[in-house]
This record gives sequence, structure tokens and C-alpha cells, in this order.
Amino acid sequence: MSAPKPPLTTAPMRPLPSLIFASRWLQLPLYLGLILAQAVYVFHFWVELVHLIEAAFGNTAALKSLVSSIGYKSDVDVTALNETIIMLVVLALIDVVMISNLLIMVIVGGYETFVSRLHLEDHPDQPEWLSHVNASVLKVKLATAIIGISSIHLLKTFINAANYDIKVLMWQTIIHVVFLLSALAIAATDRLMAHSAPPAKH
Repeated sequence: MSAPKPPLTTAPMRPLPSLIFASRWLQLPLYLGLILAQAVYVFHFWVELVHLIEAAFGNTAALKSLVSSIGYKSDVDVTALNETIIMLVVLALIDVVMISNLLIMVIVGGYETFVSRLHLEDHPDQPEWLSHVNASVLKVKLATAIIGISSIHLLKTFINAANYDIKVLMWQTIIHVVFLLSALAIAATDRLMAHSAPPAKH
């Protein structure tokens, strides 16, 4: 019967490496700032939703606020909600939700990857993607989220295409394609690096 292995002990870090390692906490105010930014997005979401509900019940001031916020223009005065306005407002709300999801991925995933462990292993609400998150996975997920946000913006532009110049439509489409190609390149690079990495020793 083999003797039990003694517990591993780690030597104390020297002052300079310890200071460099502790500098990761400088990112904490950045993540707290992103939480405040998300609170602003939540407030903006509810303001737009309340305006939409009020406009549905015939509130003219709320309708004008919605038309102004989505950049909708018409040859005749808009006196009531129509399908295009509702669609543009709903897409704007979805856009806010998707950006909020992006913020959550950056805040939670970035903190877990670059600052400190959250110790959510036994938490029932732990996000599924957080269990295997690392810098490479986070990059791919962020790129995918950005493509989704860009798609919503592009769809909003095409629905309201009459109010945009052809150059705006063209450049938004080109930028969206660039985002898509960039995400594919990031995913391909990540897969190549995963295949070229040596297998872990057990």
C-alpha cells in the first residue's frame, strides 16, 4: 500500500510578480461600469416599451417619440401606429436585449477569465457556456453576438430603406459581411489552434 502523497505547497510569490498578478483587479471598475451601462439599457428598454404601449392606446406624444427614436419618416403625418413602426420598435427592443446579452457575456465571462473565479459550479443558475469558457471561447461567442446585433441593425435599415441613402445601405451591408467573415476567421483559427495543441497529460 503506497503512502499518501503530501499536500502540495506553493511557495510565496515574490513582490514584483505578486504586484503584476494583483494588477488584474484594476479591471474590476471596468466591469462595474459595464453593469451600470446595462442598467441604462434596461431603463431605455422600458421607456421605449411604455411609449409603444401608450402609442397603441392613441397617445400622440408617445407616438411622436417613437417615430423620432427609430428615424421613421413618411410623406404623410403619422397619426397612428402602423405595422412598419411596430416592427421597427420591436426590432429596436430586440437590439437592446441582444446588446444586454453581449454585456452579460463580457462581464461574467471576462471577470471569470481574466480577474477571479466566480465559484458557480454548484449554483443552479450557472450559465451552461460558463462551465467551459476561456479566452478563445469568449472571442467566438462575442463575435457571434456582434453578428446578431449587426443583423438586427441591417434588418431595421432595410425595413426603413426609403429614409436611407443608397451608400448607407451599401456600407452597412459591407460592414455586416466583414463582421461575418471576421467571425468565421476567428472560429477557424480557434479550431486550428485546438487541433495543433498537444494533448493534456494525465
